[in-house]
Amino acid sequence: MSKPADLGSLKIGSYILLPVSDQPDGEPCRIVEYDTSKPGKHGAAKARIVGVGVFDGQKRPHVGPVSMQVHIPLIDKRTGQVISIIGETIQIMDSETFETIDVTLIDEEINGTVANGQNVEYWNVMGRIKIMRIKS
Repeated sequence: MSKPADLGSLKIGSYILLPVSDQPDGEPCRIVEYDTSKPGKHGAAKARIVGVGVFDGQKRPHVGPVSMQVHIPLIDKRTGQVISIIGETIQIMDSETFETIDVTLIDEEINGTVANGQNVEYWNVMGRIKIMRIKS
């Protein structure tokens, strides 16, 4: 799920689907660099952005006019409790709906520190789930 927005309305820390296309099928990325140029004699103002993938950590650059329509991913931030850890797979029970979810993607900063019974924040972005942080 995503929503459209102008490229000029984004800022550092915003999220965007890269590479940019008419269909919302890119990789969700967090903007880490954003620069605009003034409109010139023969063209509109341009925005240069660099996004880092939420799931894969790859840098993805993009340049386009500030009036260009881009897609912004809708991020569902939820809390859950770790039920079990089996190898690389972590099973989480959602705190609101009590459904169980198997997650294999974990943020690099908390990898190896997750234990049974801990409360964690996980993100559901474009149908993919990643554990982002441990809640205290």
